Amino acid sequence: MQQASSDRQAGNLDLAVSRLERAVRIQPQNPMLWHELARIRLQQQQPRLAEELAKKSIALAQSDTQLIQKNWRLIAQARKINGDISGARRAAAKASSY
Repeated sequence: MQQASSDRQAGNLDLAVSRLERAVRIQPQNPMLWHELARIRLQQQQPRLAEELAKKSIALAQSDTQLIQKNWRLIAQARKINGDISGARRAAAKASSY
């Protein structure tokens, strides 16, 4: 995951995605991997995919309220990009509840 993070920071988003997808195949129950993949997909202007990945992370996060909150914030951003303002507000409210 560190390499993917370095790739993302350097602007090598496709390489970061490739590394994270490989990591997800190895550790599919790791919610942080799904979250990082969602963050990059949002950067790549793929908000629908980013939302799906963030929801997967939420489902796996269990009691990690900080990660769940980050995912709901990401979902709010994705919905706002898609023009779903009311959905973005609902997601932001969910984030605030954690």
